[in-house]
Amino acid sequence: MVSPITCFLIDDDADDVEIFSIAAAEIEAPIVCVTAVDGVDALNKLSGDDKFIPDFIFLDLNMPRMNGKQTLAEIKKIPRLAHIPVIIYSTSARPLDVEETLQLGAFHFLTKPSSITKLTKELSALINYQRN
Repeated sequence: MVSPITCFLIDDDADDVEIFSIAAAEIEAPIVCVTAVDGVDALNKLSGDDKFIPDFIFLDLNMPRMNGKQTLAEIKKIPRLAHIPVIIYSTSARPLDVEETLQLGAFHFLTKPSSITKLTKELSALINYQRN
């Protein structure tokens, strides 16, 4: 039996979280989604459990309390998470956002697609690329 892939989604928009969860459920590989509502919540979850090491972190940019860029910088300071691919998952498509987040250590920048089908294809491609 294949062990499930753990995706940690950090996003304050409940609709986007639901869409992500639906798309993840449609992928052939078994996926477990863990969520946080913002960067502060995410860092509390990550620092509160040393055994929690997700396979992927999907991170929104525009969030209250701590934005995605700040959260990314803090995640990259945690040694046990340094190798985890962080995918920026945002409505932004600004080249400056892409450039800055890649410089901060993001693995990929994914602009939120317009449909669940497109998101499912993107997620599947990212997961398959990283696993192979």
